[in-house]
Amino acid sequence: MPVTDPTLLKIVENRVLDKLICRKCGARNPPGATKCRRCKSRNLRPKKKKIGVKK
Repeated sequence: MPVTDPTLLKIVENRVLDKLICRKCGARNPPGATKCRRCKSRNLRPKKKKIGVKK
């Protein structure tokens, strides 16, 4: 079910996409993390945002 309300859409995007992904083990980490919660690696990247989602 697609979200059409712009305010709700912004909340959902922040909740789902505002994460850091560990490049070593693939664990999802909170946005302010400096090291992975699972493997303690410092090699983190932001979660990729999908552009042009198909309907």
